[in-house]
Amino acid sequence: MGAEAGTEIGFGAVAAAHPDRTALVEPDGTTLSYGDLAARVHRLAHALAGLGLGPGDCVAAMLPNSRAFFELRLATGRSGLYFTPFSHHFTTAEVTHVVADSGARVVVVDASLLDVAGPALDAAGIPAERRLVWRAGQASQEPAVPPPGWTDYASLLAADPATPPPHPRAGAVMLYTSGTTGRPKAVRRALSEAPPGPSPYELDFMARVGVRAGAYTQLCAAPLYHAAPGLFANMAMQLGHTAVIAERPGTEDWLELIDRHRVDALFAVPTVLHRLLRLPAEVRGQYDVSSLSAVVHGAAPCPPEVKRRAIDWLGPVLYEFYAATEGGVSAADSADWLARPGTVGRPLAGTEVRILDGDGRPVAAGETGGVYFRPAVPFAYHKDAEKTERSMRDGYFTAGDEGYVDEDGWLYLRDRRTDLIISGGVNVYPAEVEAVLIAHPDVADVAVVGVPDAEWGQRVAAVVQSEPGIPGDDAFADRLAAHCRGALAGFKVPRVIEFRERVPRSEAGKVLRREIRVDGAGPVSGA
Repeated sequence: MGAEAGTEIGFGAVAAAHPDRTALVEPDGTTLSYGDLAARVHRLAHALAGLGLGPGDCVAAMLPNSRAFFELRLATGRSGLYFTPFSHHFTTAEVTHVVADSGARVVVVDASLLDVAGPALDAAGIPAERRLVWRAGQASQEPAVPPPGWTDYASLLAADPATPPPHPRAGAVMLYTSGTTGRPKAVRRALSEAPPGPSPYELDFMARVGVRAGAYTQLCAAPLYHAAPGLFANMAMQLGHTAVIAERPGTEDWLELIDRHRVDALFAVPTVLHRLLRLPAEVRGQYDVSSLSAVVHGAAPCPPEVKRRAIDWLGPVLYEFYAATEGGVSAADSADWLARPGTVGRPLAGTEVRILDGDGRPVAAGETGGVYFRPAVPFAYHKDAEKTERSMRDGYFTAGDEGYVDEDGWLYLRDRRTDLIISGGVNVYPAEVEAVLIAHPDVADVAVVGVPDAEWGQRVAAVVQSEPGIPGDDAFADRLAAHCRGALAGFKVPRVIEFRERVPRSEAGKVLRREIRVDGAGPVSGA
């Protein structure tokens, strides 16, 4: 559903109309009103200008989920600046690459991360007045003495006025891709001359995934430096929501936060849904989740059995989208998915989808090929025209996924092309096998990969994380193989099943296949 009648759209309009409405609930329970947040955003915008930043410059941030993320995204978004948040788990080498490659002129770092970030900022030549220390908690709103070579974030804001800066201009977020096949590259979009506020594309996307404007509450618990969680957090401010910020909540913590704050909307990766469903029914029953009207998932495939059970539990409030850092593609609500199990929806407004074969020719409806889409907002890889050109065909981009479109225009995904297993000349899509294995009640997580085989080229292998108390032994492997044979063709059944304490995943919920080694075979093909 879209914005409700009579509601304000855009952070500035919401703050002016409802200055006393709670904008943020921080992880420690501290609250901040829209009026107070707007004052801090204005101070920050003035401070950045005072440091010499102007339209087109970049501000980077290495932060856990916190109020500072919201302030930085809003201030850069009304100053014509690029904002580049990145993982607070990065090493010094990774920080060095992002800061230098982005050309960041100001970098904000959490106080707990100075030892990691400091050498990187030294290498990038960031002076003390433009390397800012953020301290989480109520005390962070008060000026403090910074460590040598750094500037205190709160002190910088305290020196500037709370009045709106003149000549507001929309900024943009410049995020780095995951870098699974090399060093991360930034996705950069041209700045517009438009005033700050949500774009028609963003508003349409939110409407397609059931997120509406008004006095609602959104849980922001996924890492905000990722594309989707960051977008949902920013749109919470543009739509007038109260954003409840959580940093690395445990599985049951999600339910406690939903219950305590009467959460209306949230974004989660499928792994979170799976873990919630694996909680005992009596534990889930302790929490009231009836306030939820939009549980949005994306970033990784959701096994059909997990999605069905989630809809049975929560009601028809699940919304799915398919997207990449480079742009959004499609969306589907619960009714869409139940009518067409497995679909990731129809294209978003302004987005066109094509399915192409290896030679770039369109394939017929129902036939599998590479998924290409024309982004609603054009982009280029920062400082890498060659990569931009390689990823495109006639203006259509691919993230490397395989899929098909049915006769009615609904998109379905098979898997990433690089993850495809070819065994005896036959294609095996890991996501299909994973969906069967994860439906077994004793499987907590799973990743399916291909390993070299002298006879077949590749064989199907599964890395399984069993539920607590379930031994990862030959007997369990035999039960899983029998389970697969009941749902899959013989050539798709894993020939190798290995048990691990955990399946490696990124914070975005994607399997880190490059970290998986099976049966001493070395790095798995396609990583």
